[in-house]
Amino acid sequence: MAKSLVEQLPEIIKRGKAQAQQILEQLEGEGRVSLQTRELVVPSRASSALYSSGQTIDDVPDEPNRLIYGDNLLAIAALLAGDDEHPSMRGKVDLIYIDPPFDSKADYRTKVTLPGAELDQKPNMLEQFAYSDSWAEGTASYLEMITPRLILMRELLKDSGSIYVHLDSAIGHYVKIVMDEIFGRRNFQREIIWRIGWISGYKSVAKNWIRNHDNIYFYVKNKDLFFFDKQYIPYPDGYLRRDGNAPTGPGYPIEDTWNTSDLDRMDSIQIVSFSKEKVGYATQKNVALLKRIIESSCPEGGIVADFFVGSGTTAAAAESLGRRWVATDLGKPAIMVSRKRMIDQDAKPFLYQAIGDYQVEQARSTMGRRFRVGDLSRTVLGIYGALPLAAEENPNGNLGRMAEGSELIFVDSPSKLTTISTLRKAQQLRDTKMGGFDKVTLLGWNFSVDIAQALIELGDDKLSVRVIPPDLLDRIKKRGSDKLAGEIKFSTLQYLEAHLVSSQRGTDHDTFTVELDNYVLVDPEAINLDEANRKTLLDVMNVEPLALIEYWAVDPDYDGVVFRSLWQDYRGNTEADGDALRVVTSATLSSPAKAGPRTVCIRAVDVFGFESEVLITIAGAS
Repeated sequence: MAKSLVEQLPEIIKRGKAQAQQILEQLEGEGRVSLQTRELVVPSRASSALYSSGQTIDDVPDEPNRLIYGDNLLAIAALLAGDDEHPSMRGKVDLIYIDPPFDSKADYRTKVTLPGAELDQKPNMLEQFAYSDSWAEGTASYLEMITPRLILMRELLKDSGSIYVHLDSAIGHYVKIVMDEIFGRRNFQREIIWRIGWISGYKSVAKNWIRNHDNIYFYVKNKDLFFFDKQYIPYPDGYLRRDGNAPTGPGYPIEDTWNTSDLDRMDSIQIVSFSKEKVGYATQKNVALLKRIIESSCPEGGIVADFFVGSGTTAAAAESLGRRWVATDLGKPAIMVSRKRMIDQDAKPFLYQAIGDYQVEQARSTMGRRFRVGDLSRTVLGIYGALPLAAEENPNGNLGRMAEGSELIFVDSPSKLTTISTLRKAQQLRDTKMGGFDKVTLLGWNFSVDIAQALIELGDDKLSVRVIPPDLLDRIKKRGSDKLAGEIKFSTLQYLEAHLVSSQRGTDHDTFTVELDNYVLVDPEAINLDEANRKTLLDVMNVEPLALIEYWAVDPDYDGVVFRSLWQDYRGNTEADGDALRVVTSATLSSPAKAGPRTVCIRAVDVFGFESEVLITIAGAS
């Protein structure tokens, strides 16, 4: 007979502690997880004048806030480890609020609205952690996921720090038992009841009591040291005490059970369907809720962290209250929504980061900590349908050939960028290995910003590049590599085309205009759409390819290391052109004068989260 959940809990907690301890032991080693800065965002969104304004690179704080894309287990490990540019955050965080996906067996889909069309996209395996509550073994799998993360979150907290975990009744009480074990029962403060209201029409058809609240579990790291600033509801005008005297205190204390009268006096704490806060994210929480928590449990200037940030509400609330913030999510739509939201809010400059060597870390998780890159390459060759070359011809295990025809397959390392030098190496291998092959296909994980341009400039029709799916290792972990052969799509590269319209050199500032020309999407077959939605996508691509751009930004003086976006436009920014479904296609920027040539980098992100970049060189003054 299978063990009950109560019987499994001790084993789940034991395994979670062991996993967390292993991660903590690796923080100082060479294999520690790192973060790569993909973008330094200096909010300056496009206006109707299409001219950069507002903040400049000089406004960047010494320790910018951080929006991180990737598995939060790896993100937390990286924050604990620190790096050369950012010290460890161990014991530095004042408040953690998380709203992890509930174990409700829901299956969320991503709605992608395009001009004249709406697509229904299921999240890929990598994003299911953020968008689907379907877990392989139900609640037990959920607890396996959350336990090591909660242990590592505790390591981030100051001794005076607090954590709020937002759940529903389906999973909340099981998680509370886990938290009692991790934080200690003496450090449990309150179970907060948050009224969520009713879904319209649901009450009349329900056959049971109506669910109308969530549970928020409030723990502290140390009961004797934690920070708490009690919040009050101001007394109404003219309020008098029973003895007829005016009150002397700041107002009514807000009780730990947040009831209807409290909510009403706070101008409601719900998000209604027509609220201006709505950003199209299914599990969005409202700013009033997060402000209330942050003001209570994070001192001014303190640090707030959210590792399931979703629509970005925690970051938005922390920003508005002058607190520093760190926010992570595994869903690309969540990251895109959060980034746009912070730009809309004219936030202080912040970093957009990703897990460094993400595929390597996932491979270690899938294949064991002692895995070798060659083992992974041989697995990729098998899934692609290639036969590995003999060992004497293939010492690194990354070369194969297709059974039919004369085609060499070259798998690049997950710990390297595929660059133009890699393309040239692929050409050399094609021409020399085993007497030569007719063509070569390069399979890569991570690509340099100019890879699409480099491929075009080489003009070699016997060289092709394919993208290894970013969720491949997750699929291997779930199903095994043998079952994936022949069903995984290795997509072609997406690329952006743009040109310089004009430039003018000045004594103090240089002014230039760039314009988007075309966008070629990654192979539609690689996107998780059914046939009807894929046909709709192809129709839009053929008629208006730039309508697929969700966000684009410009670095007017790219240093080849960190992309510093000093101008942004995105769908929904109606101030620029009044069109919520399209971006503007040109930008005029003014930047401090530079004597030599200037490299302008343009980065675009499409509606599915795929990124592409193009470099434009502006010649120096003659």
